[in-house]
Amino acid sequence: MKAVAYHHSLPITDAHALLDIDLPQPVARGRDLLVAVHAVSVNPVDTKIRKNRQPKDGQPEVLGWDAAGVVTAVGPDVTLFQPGDKVWYAGAINRPGSNSEYQLVDERIAGHMPASLDFAPAAALPLTAITAWELLFERLQVSRDTAASGKTLLVIGAAGGVGSILVQLARQLTGVTVIGTASRTETANWVTELGAHHVIDHSQPLAAEITRLGLPPVDYVISLNQTDRHFDQIVELIAPQGKFALIDDPEQIDVRKLKSKSVSLHWELMFTRSLFQTDDMVKQHELLEELARLVDAGTIRTTVAERFGKIDAANLKRAHAMLESNTARGKIVLEGF
Repeated sequence: MKAVAYHHSLPITDAHALLDIDLPQPVARGRDLLVAVHAVSVNPVDTKIRKNRQPKDGQPEVLGWDAAGVVTAVGPDVTLFQPGDKVWYAGAINRPGSNSEYQLVDERIAGHMPASLDFAPAAALPLTAITAWELLFERLQVSRDTAASGKTLLVIGAAGGVGSILVQLARQLTGVTVIGTASRTETANWVTELGAHHVIDHSQPLAAEITRLGLPPVDYVISLNQTDRHFDQIVELIAPQGKFALIDDPEQIDVRKLKSKSVSLHWELMFTRSLFQTDDMVKQHELLEELARLVDAGTIRTTVAERFGKIDAANLKRAHAMLESNTARGKIVLEGF
């Protein structure tokens, strides 16, 4: 089967950073689905792993943690799917990725694809939607009540992949006032389109931006990138007994600064359940099933912003380069081999 992989961690400008290769087609066992991959999207985790994870034992490393496709075979213990089902998922960080014609994925972290979406717009959502959902409803435990709550949520980096779905979930499923950050006109407009009540400029001091809007200290803060750069501002603007969550890997931050306000700190990694095979791993299947219903109802929209053509090394290199430039909005998708 065709695949895109790398043999050595290299800058994306290197000709060998990503390569078109052929690999044996895997076989479904246990609770695995064998999926014919039709479309993928690219996330910052792809670039981080390419730069930091050296392949083991001379085996090529296949990236990709978002996919939509069709189940072609199932393992003997599968109960949730059957061959022919259209599925979407983000996969597991410790298994071969979706940048290949066929991929194995545990049924407990896959969902039935929304009936209203084609493969490419569906592939844009799983990883970011799972991350955003777990941040809002599991880590921060924001109430799923759409009545105005008087609470505020600040999303730092709201125009990116996770931010684009997080803003929608918060606006459509909760009663919080949503504040997104963006530093360019096009990204600010994008965040407004997705439902943010307010958009502020994260190239400016965030606490001053909140004060400029006449808003009180923020109850919930979610930082999606450059947390180390914004941390002191977060400490200043967050409300006493507020909740702070992050997903990135910042340089050292002094969490002791959160103590005087009794602020709780939450770190989110959507791969935790699959990485540790937790007892509640099937919750990601259930989450994707509910998200599909929300998409089909028109409550949540896909966050595709760029279509880069077929799934090959050249197009994936372009996608990695755009993500590394920190200028992307929404999601980059590729489809077909």
